[in-house]
Amino acid sequence: MSTPLSDLESEAMKLPLEERAVLAERLLASVYGDADVEAAWALEVERRIARVDAGAPLIAAESAFERARQALS
Repeated sequence: MSTPLSDLESEAMKLPLEERAVLAERLLASVYGDADVEAAWALEVERRIARVDAGAPLIAAESAFERARQALS
């Protein structure tokens, strides 16, 4: 028997990618508040820039997407 949450998730997954992203952003903002989300992303961006500046290996976008697809399947 499905739950309201699983029904909602199933419906949300039918949305186009861009609409799912907007929905996810709105849901996160409702939990953490826009300022908290923005601050967290700013810290993450700075962390990633520092790693690249320190010589972290870069991965081509297509390779990263393929790895993500494999991990999700």
